[in-house]
Amino acid sequence: MNGSMINAMVSMNGLQQKLDLLADNIANANTVGYKKKEATFEDLLTNVRRQPEAFNQPGRLSPINFNQGWGSHMTMVQPNLSQGPVKATDKETDLAIEGNALFEVEVDGPGNLAYTRNGAFQLTPNANGDTILATEDGYPVVGRVRDQTGALVDGQIVVPQGYSLRVNPDGTVLGVSSEQTIELGSVKLLQATRPAALTAVADNLFIIADGINQGDVVQLIVPGSDNGVTVNQGYLEQSNVEMTDEMTELISVQRAYQLAARALSSSDTMMGLANSLRA
Repeated sequence: MNGSMINAMVSMNGLQQKLDLLADNIANANTVGYKKKEATFEDLLTNVRRQPEAFNQPGRLSPINFNQGWGSHMTMVQPNLSQGPVKATDKETDLAIEGNALFEVEVDGPGNLAYTRNGAFQLTPNANGDTILATEDGYPVVGRVRDQTGALVDGQIVVPQGYSLRVNPDGTVLGVSSEQTIELGSVKLLQATRPAALTAVADNLFIIADGINQGDVVQLIVPGSDNGVTVNQGYLEQSNVEMTDEMTELISVQRAYQLAARALSSSDTMMGLANSLRA
């Protein structure tokens, strides 16, 4: 009875985490660029037990050996980076990625990087007074720009006064005025090679945990026809959450939780009956 109670309690804890994950997905069904979370479960522990020899009687078909489990627990939560539907907005600072890639942004100063599929950007002034491309929360979008020597380096995309923004499908960023067109750099895109190592944080961003090499998780990618990655200006990628799938899974998890709760209640009742017996 103690084993069944432990099994039910551990399973209920994991199922509660799954319910919280599904609730988060459903709440962000209309969040631009949101990637749904998926959980992985595994058995906590399984023991092989043997019945007493007296249990082996003629005509009894039950096996002598039996497995005793101790419930299942959530081992990993990872984002599903599948493509979401793309919606036209006709806004020059809205960018949508088609294919497996992520935008890179600076959070809390240079060197602190995060990644997102939310391309709802804006033009905003930075600390130097320059107008840069940034997220709605003010995080600068990292681009590939040329330094004073002409070499390509990571930096902020600066749009000069009097110029409008144009982004080509290959990620090249141009400044367009009535007189001329100048190159401002390109949007830096990275491809996630280990999505499980990306941790979802606030503001619809992903980060890489301390102690993990960035190059083992994301790699620089240049949009092109060979890799199927393009940048679409004037569009926004919507959430890839399918409400029908999430609601179906929510019902299944709720029923599993109810079954585990009933097992816990039954074990408690049986233990109460055993304690009430008199010799």
